[in-house]
Amino acid sequence: MENRPTPQAPAALLVRAPTRERYRVVLIGGGTAGITVAARLRRQGVTDMAIIEPSQKHYYQPLWTLVGAGAARAEDSVRDEADFIPEGVRWIRERAEEVDPVAREVLTASGLRVGYDVLVVAPGIQLDWDKVRGLREALKTPHVSSNYDFALAPKTWELIQKFDGGTALFTHPATPVKCAGAPQKIMYLAADHWRRTGKLERTKILFGSGGKAIFGVKPFAEVLNGVVARYGIDTRFQHNLVEVRGDKREAVFEVSREDGGRAETVIPYDLLHVTPPQSAPDFIQRSPLAWREGPSKGWVKADKYTLQHPDYPEVFALGDASDLPTSRTGAAIRKQAPVLVENLLAVLAGHKPEARYDGYASCPLTTGYGKLLLAEFDYDGKPTPSFPLINTLQERRDMWLMKKYGLPRFYWGLMLRGRA
Repeated sequence: MENRPTPQAPAALLVRAPTRERYRVVLIGGGTAGITVAARLRRQGVTDMAIIEPSQKHYYQPLWTLVGAGAARAEDSVRDEADFIPEGVRWIRERAEEVDPVAREVLTASGLRVGYDVLVVAPGIQLDWDKVRGLREALKTPHVSSNYDFALAPKTWELIQKFDGGTALFTHPATPVKCAGAPQKIMYLAADHWRRTGKLERTKILFGSGGKAIFGVKPFAEVLNGVVARYGIDTRFQHNLVEVRGDKREAVFEVSREDGGRAETVIPYDLLHVTPPQSAPDFIQRSPLAWREGPSKGWVKADKYTLQHPDYPEVFALGDASDLPTSRTGAAIRKQAPVLVENLLAVLAGHKPEARYDGYASCPLTTGYGKLLLAEFDYDGKPTPSFPLINTLQERRDMWLMKKYGLPRFYWGLMLRGRA
């Protein structure tokens, strides 16, 4: 049989995937911040947009506190990402790897270069589990969990139910975290459960926090100090978790001393709930958009009022990866998004951004089953209640109902649709 060369396709039929795309507006991140901004821009008539987001699922993470306390189902906190990509917006289902603000391009994991006229940086925050020695291994044991993971939140409830007394340890890292109240919310709910089941009297609850106080806004801190006293919680501030010895049930903390030095202390536990250290994604930390040094090192620079990057005026940032000096919460994003959209549209039109964000953030602090302290405040630490006719400086049942039922519906149906 005659050997013949394999026929080659005509050159005209050899089509390669494009290595470059360009859009008027590009958003890094399809989480709360990215989707909210994209939806608002589409409602303002902006077309030619792309969202760079690898996840196929979208999570309403505030519900995980209630999942960990047995008051909600994990499956109610997740939906398909595709359901919330605004119509007409290109979804690039990849990870962003680099940002070149001079060339105005974002490089993705596949090598695609995505050009932009205006860039919105909203990649969220990363969980640095490996910065605590032994933590990943300890999470596999039947005594350690974390509500900061979708798969682990149900385990938290299992541990709380099975716990029969001893030392229950809850931690808060020295780094910024998303929803800074979450590490203590589950502690209060666990304490309330053990109170109701008669186990609190034989339980020692400890809160090991890298911070200096229970809460950064004084009026709400005073209320929370009362909650701590009610449950008999032992607070250990300036205690930063650095290691978990799962086989020995020991947590190792780095403790800041008054003389500026540091020491280590070991606390045995029977139940441990860990909030992992957190940071901006690695590609952000490497990029020219982030601070290279100082207290905000690694976080994206953004003017605290206009949300515009101080070095690259065609770049805006909001949400958890930004250096905005306020709490990293969805409620903060809800107030940041309309300001960013207004200022982005101004820049596209060749005008100076004039809209201003006042630092509003909100932290709905569950202090027991059916009890919630709604902490709302601005950059100055001034309470900024959304419900002026009620006293939000007290634990309330109506605010608990709002968190459990009202806020999830608001999030899925209004906020992510650009309607609120």
